[in-house]
Amino acid sequence: MPVIIHELAHRFGLGAPLFSRLSVTLETGRRYAVVGPSGSGKSTLLGLIAGAETPSSGRIDRDDVSRIGWVFQNPQGVPGRSALDHVVLPLIASGLPRLRAEGEARMLLTRFGLAAREDSRFSSLSGGEAQRLMLARAIASRPDLLLVDEPTAQLDPANASTVVDALGALADDGAVIVVATHDPRIRDACDVVIDLLDLSR
Repeated sequence: MPVIIHELAHRFGLGAPLFSRLSVTLETGRRYAVVGPSGSGKSTLLGLIAGAETPSSGRIDRDDVSRIGWVFQNPQGVPGRSALDHVVLPLIASGLPRLRAEGEARMLLTRFGLAAREDSRFSSLSGGEAQRLMLARAIASRPDLLLVDEPTAQLDPANASTVVDALGALADDGAVIVVATHDPRIRDACDVVIDLLDLSR
């Protein structure tokens, strides 16, 4: 179930291309780091891969991808819902009964250091807690393709290591992982690095 990117290029309006000539096959079970300076198009590339934006030229084949998870740099949740609810809902949507879904959700919350916050409303979480919660929810949806934008931007080193380990485990389960990052820890943990600076010249 690879995602195949053919000669991709993108620009906004009449501006200079953010990047061009990007061709890569995103293989299952591998982690890809998208790196480059601010404004180089990292988040834009995630949007293109997700199909949320149309490239200026080139194409992306994702015919066999049925579930896409996307974790934004700024966590977006339902303010009044608990942390547990955020992770339970995609599990129930996948067909699990409520009690089993709650059990799996609690394991994911523990994995991301959020066990003590399961009853807390989303609005009461810190930025780092909210980011880890969104990663747990994305993993609960069992995506074929997971896109993650700057997952460690608001995290301390210990929690950043937790995120790195979790992304590795998901790749081992057969998902394609694409992470836009400035963090050398994430970059070094990935199998392939896509440097947009090299594609802007």
